[in-house]
Amino acid sequence: MPYYVKLGKVPPKRHITFYKDDGVSLYREELFSTKGFSSIYSNKYHIHLPTEVEKIDEIKVFNDEMWDNAPIMYYHFMTDKKQTAGNFLSARQLFMKNANCRISTAHVTEDCDFFYKNSHMSELVFVHHGNGKLLSEYGVLEFKQWDYLIIPKGTIYQMKFDSYDKVKLFIVESTTPFDIPRHFRNEYGQLTEEAPYYERDFRPPSHLDPKDEAGEFRIVMNLAGRHFEYKVPHHPFDVVGWDGFLYPYAFNIADYAPKVGKLHLPPPVHLTFTTGNFVVCSFCPRLFDFHPEAVPAPYFHSNVDSDEVLYYVDGDFMSRSGIVEGSVTLHPMGIPHGPQPGRTEASIGKKETYEYAVMVDTFTPLYVTTNVKETLVAGYENSWITK
Repeated sequence: MPYYVKLGKVPPKRHITFYKDDGVSLYREELFSTKGFSSIYSNKYHIHLPTEVEKIDEIKVFNDEMWDNAPIMYYHFMTDKKQTAGNFLSARQLFMKNANCRISTAHVTEDCDFFYKNSHMSELVFVHHGNGKLLSEYGVLEFKQWDYLIIPKGTIYQMKFDSYDKVKLFIVESTTPFDIPRHFRNEYGQLTEEAPYYERDFRPPSHLDPKDEAGEFRIVMNLAGRHFEYKVPHHPFDVVGWDGFLYPYAFNIADYAPKVGKLHLPPPVHLTFTTGNFVVCSFCPRLFDFHPEAVPAPYFHSNVDSDEVLYYVDGDFMSRSGIVEGSVTLHPMGIPHGPQPGRTEASIGKKETYEYAVMVDTFTPLYVTTNVKETLVAGYENSWITK
């Protein structure tokens, strides 16, 4: 996370006595750390023991059946054609995965009364449609349409929406954290003048609402694809204060400041987040290249080290036809791809583009599920044939 945040009540030093108002009992300190004790962390102060558990059961949450022997080819599929009623967890439809990454969508139709903890993977939740609140131990984080929500692994949270009439999420999970690219930061960690965003664009939780409640509370926990239901005797959001660099936050794709060049710039200029195994880029409205003979459409390219996934959010996508909101294209590593016939010529002379899309480039191959097979646009792999 870009900067240090402190919220609520914390003692003047770490690892010292921190008494409740009765002057006798202690708040319980929890160190929430990464890479053992060597990377960013936060310290949280609980009213109750964070280790209290009454019962644990393994449960089945959703189907993630793989498409066996799926061909290696260009894919275009329509995520809006695969919808299942449910909450922010049960409505998820997995489309692609590998050992380090899972890519899903969710059309959320209902609220939930449980809490969720992804102990195995950090999450990037792109709010395609919807407004509401992310509730967690770290407090209340209001979100809006087109927000990226970065949720560190191990965070206990809920998503509450203002309305469930039209809610759509695009979810990317990672075994390693979603980081701010190193070259966007100076030697002190501050974002540089050349970075496409600034610290004030990032929104941490705004306030704490500690819950000192006894009862039966359910936490659904994911660990390496297995889900368990933990029943605990106290409300999980019992944190009275925390500080540190590790917490959920929001960043809106419309606040991304794209770069423009004299000639067409490669996709890394759209870089937004890095992980140990893939990157996330944001395609936003921008001016086109200003060389008098520039070709605005992308050149054909073979990215032999990456599978390229594009999730289309809004706008006019100049390089290919048939794209609609919620479309996904997958171009596997090593296969050349680029504009469809006529699209390069049509781009010449254009001065700007209006498009929003989220790109995920993985460094190892992705495997597709039966959800891709069921929502596939037939013939996309042949759409570059010239007559």
